[in-house]
Order: sequence, then structure tokens, then C-alpha cells
Amino acid sequence: SSGINAEYGGTCKDYGKGKQMPVHYTGAKVNIQAVSSPLGTQIPQAAGYAYAVKQRDGDMCTVCYFGEGAASEGDCHSAMNMAATLDCPILFFCRNNGYAISTATKDQYRGDGIASRGIGYGIPAIRFDGNDLFAVYNATKAARKLCVEEQRPVVLEAMTYRVGHHSTSDDSTAYRSVDEVKQWDTVDTPINRIRSYLSERSWWDESQEKELRSTTRSEVLRGFREAENTKLPNPLLIFDEVLDEIPPQLQEQKDQLISHCDKYGENYPLQNHEEMK
Repeated sequence: SSGINAEYGGTCKDYGKGKQMPVHYTGAKVNIQAVSSPLGTQIPQAAGYAYAVKQRDGDMCTVCYFGEGAASEGDCHSAMNMAATLDCPILFFCRNNGYAISTATKDQYRGDGIASRGIGYGIPAIRFDGNDLFAVYNATKAARKLCVEEQRPVVLEAMTYRVGHHSTSDDSTAYRSVDEVKQWDTVDTPINRIRSYLSERSWWDESQEKELRSTTRSEVLRGFREAENTKLPNPLLIFDEVLDEIPPQLQEQKDQLISHCDKYGENYPLQNHEEMK
């Protein structure tokens, strides 16, 4: 959790060095490329990366996650067509949770969801219960096998439901009923379903549940405290790792920032950052 909390806080231990928004996880060690904030832009990026993977290593594939709302962006259609025609080893994993912020699926499309779009592009597609842990695992495993062995894309559509608000600025009660949310949150939530499955087989009980909740909470809070006490990145890193070589105009801006901070540094909380060097 320390890496996730570092990303939340944008600390110097963050793999993205504080340049990303929260929940834009990334990490070269675990082969995770961060999404971009503009909706759907990661989809063609992933298709391009899958094509590069195909050129150098036939035993790998790329997986790209997005919602049914992002599937309405032109980027999604371009990516699927590119992947289909170039036989890119990529899993297009769509989490169809019923709402694109406040727009329900009935107002997003009239077709048969997202899986049918894959068929239209000549891409094999699998639709499954996204609230069933075993269905998600088995569908993804089968899709990856097909993707790697046949070197072609696969579309996965997980049918699920977004119980929470889209964001802290979203009040979902304005466009859906509380009863609707309660039904999904109590009856068909994946956590309750897997808990019931384990409990019925005596593999899980209330004492284990309480212990897990307690230890997990402690771990998360410990990670928060660690992130809060960790310095933020060197401000000059904002100019690095964008282009292979810093162009003159960016170098000029970097020099201006250094000069400005040398002169007016006492007006900024630079003590909270790593040393500018």
C-alpha cells in the first residue's frame, strides 16, 4: 500500500514523481502504464503498445481497462480497428457499470453493449458477470490464452454496477434512486457474493472478517501517515521525462523557475520538497 499512498500524495516515492492525478497508477516494475485523464486516450495508446510487443516478444499481451462511457469515444473505435487489422495482442477490458458519470447506458447506446462492437471489427468477444470473481478470472484467463497463442485482440465486457458516486463532486441520487443502489450493494455486490461462497464452505467466518478489516485498516492508515511525512518531489522534475531532450523554450522556463525560487523561495513551502538541484 505504500506505493499506492505515495501516488495518492504525489510524494518523491511516487513512480510518477507527482506528475499524475490520484488513482492514475503506474509502475515500470509491474508493467503498468498510467492512464491519461482525458477520457479514452489510453485505448489507442495500449493498441500501439500491443503492436510493439508483438514485434519483440510473442509471449506477452497488453490489457487495457476502460468503462462503457469511454467506449463511446472515437479513440476506442480507432484502437479496435487498428488492433483488428494489425492483429495486435491486446485485451480490451470494458467494465460496463451502467453509468458514464450521470449518463445511463440506455442514453449511451442502442446496440447490444460493448462486446458486439468487437464482433463488428472481427474481434472475438466475451461478455460475463463482472460481479462474479470466478467468471472474471476464467474469462480473462481464456482471453489471454487466445490473445497470446493466436496473436490477435479480444474484447472482454464485464457487466457490473457502480455503487458509489462517480467522484466526490458527483451526487448520484440526482439521476438514480437510493433503492436501486441499495439493491446492488446488498444483494449483488461481488464482495458479499464471494464472502457467501467461502462461508458456505466453512473457509471464512466472522472472526476472520473482523481481523482482516482491522489489519487492513491499520495498514492503510500507516501508509497514509508515511505518505504525509514524505517529502514532495523536486519541483524541477516537472521538466524531465517529457521529451528525450529538453528544447530551448522549456530549458528557458526551467532556468526562470530556478532563478525565481532563488530570489523568492521564502514565499513557497519548498521545505516540503526534495532539494532543487
